[in-house]
Amino acid sequence: MIRVVLTVLTLLLLTLVLLPFQLAGILFNSRLQRIVPHLFHRAVSAIIGIRIQQIGQRSSDQPLLILSNHVSWLDIIVITAVAPVVFVAKHEVAGWPVFGWLAKLQRTIFIERERRHKTGQVAREMGNRLSDGDTVVLFAEGTSSNGNRILPFRSALVGSVHHALGDETHHSSIMVQPLSLAYVGIGGVPTGRALRDKLAWYGDADLMPHILGVLLSGAVDVTVSWGAPVAYDMSADRKQIARAAEASVRQMTSAALRYPPPKPAADLPEAATAVPGMA
Repeated sequence: MIRVVLTVLTLLLLTLVLLPFQLAGILFNSRLQRIVPHLFHRAVSAIIGIRIQQIGQRSSDQPLLILSNHVSWLDIIVITAVAPVVFVAKHEVAGWPVFGWLAKLQRTIFIERERRHKTGQVAREMGNRLSDGDTVVLFAEGTSSNGNRILPFRSALVGSVHHALGDETHHSSIMVQPLSLAYVGIGGVPTGRALRDKLAWYGDADLMPHILGVLLSGAVDVTVSWGAPVAYDMSADRKQIARAAEASVRQMTSAALRYPPPKPAADLPEAATAVPGMA
């Protein structure tokens, strides 16, 4: 429990140090608003003990929409640690103590999924963010899973691809890249189906007890797999985009869970690279 207290105090200090820079970035619409969350989550990963290994790499092309599976609250930390991104989240998150505030600071796009008539409005906001240079992450399953399987990808918000293009003459296409998150170890032990529940946060599980359980369990090993980015133009069908991304994420997740990549040797070129400071 002492470790948990020290972790919380360290995270609080980190937040207080970086907060003025993020507020300044948002106020002046500068690159800081993207850089600070990236640095923050890299540090959070190191403090908590999240060891990230990447397979493939994020596309450098813009605009970029990332379609990912969703397993846990840890996903936010892991993805932001490897790339400066903004997320799409359910509107309830905005009202959560502390976490809602942090989500707003990261410029999260909130959606009321039960109000279908607002889907178009959120898609337009996603499109605007994409056109402005933000990389947007959409958890395309629409909810979190148990980490053992991939739920069907929803296509409604993928319509943001078309809105991102809109009447923009300098964007003839947009990149869509699949992303897989596979939690392969906890406390130095391979997860397997049973232990994976300790990391997956889904259903009616309470958040705070789950966070405490993760912090008490030791290091977390996660494999981040990047699929091949595909350029889509205005003629692309959103359902086709979702199906293709789902198939890619399903394949990458299955491979990562069956054959976790070995930790790269320090003196060899890394095919699957660990985030610096987190191995």
